Amino acid sequence: MVIPARPLSPSSFDGGASAPDTHRPVLLEEALAGLAVQEDGIYVDATFGRGGHSAAILERLGPEGRLIALDQDPQAQAVASRRFGDEPRFQFLRGSFADLSALLEGCAVMGQVRGLLLDLGVSSPQLDDATRGFSFMNDGPLDMRMDPDRGESAAQWLAHAGEGEIAKVLRELGEERFARRIARRLVEAREEAPVERTGRLAELISEAVPRHERHKHPATRSFQAIRLHVNQELESLDACLAQISRVLAPGGRLAVISFHSLEDRRVKRFIRRQVEGEPVPRDLPVRDLPPGRTLRHIGKAQRAGEAELAVNPRARSAVLRVAERLS
Repeated sequence: MVIPARPLSPSSFDGGASAPDTHRPVLLEEALAGLAVQEDGIYVDATFGRGGHSAAILERLGPEGRLIALDQDPQAQAVASRRFGDEPRFQFLRGSFADLSALLEGCAVMGQVRGLLLDLGVSSPQLDDATRGFSFMNDGPLDMRMDPDRGESAAQWLAHAGEGEIAKVLRELGEERFARRIARRLVEAREEAPVERTGRLAELISEAVPRHERHKHPATRSFQAIRLHVNQELESLDACLAQISRVLAPGGRLAVISFHSLEDRRVKRFIRRQVEGEPVPRDLPVRDLPPGRTLRHIGKAQRAGEAELAVNPRARSAVLRVAERLS
């Protein structure tokens, strides 16, 4: 049974949290409709963030329902404990969705999940927290790691990466046309002093870019590229998507919210491959579904409407795609 959507109170989104934890979920109603939440189903929020989507899913679950949330951010873990620590239907697992199967195997839910949500990228609270180093808007340590306990920070990478490597990352992950100029300037600057602050990085990029776009900070693409590289976000997305068919139950839904073309392109191509299956020679009679066909499309790609954009401008680039697991 699918529980009808109910109005959500403001406390559903902040849970009494302090300002840094307050987060307005993007495409919330659209994602919930795509998941078609059943009251006794098992659901996975693979990008818990600050719990906005999780809170809404829990409101639709009955006593027998279950929600498992994943996130590699220790701050997300703290929020989950504070907001849902006493909720018997809720379980939080700290880790990356790249390790989806390994994390869920311990929960004995493989092949039983009725819906899995991915809200990709960095969350608003992470962007607004200068100490995390994701944004050029406020000066802070140049970290950018989703999990600050693992891997090297953006500052550490920029301290040793060659000019060619930096340029390649900026060009391929940020689609930055002045990648070579920026890389050269960063390598020159670090010979004088390490680039360890977001403000300094943004300043160097601005100096290197000869023409600035109107209404767009010249460091926007480079910050995105470095963040994607440091966290291996596209590789993690590919790894997660490859595990979907083993996780979802027949009829289970996958809902993915992307925020830029590199992510959305991967999601779109993955769903299309799973919908079409493997190519079959024309002269080979096929009575059943094409081999490798595991999903079907649910509706078209969706974007935020004017009402949502009026209160949450960051939703402007968001795209939601939904697919359903075949029997």
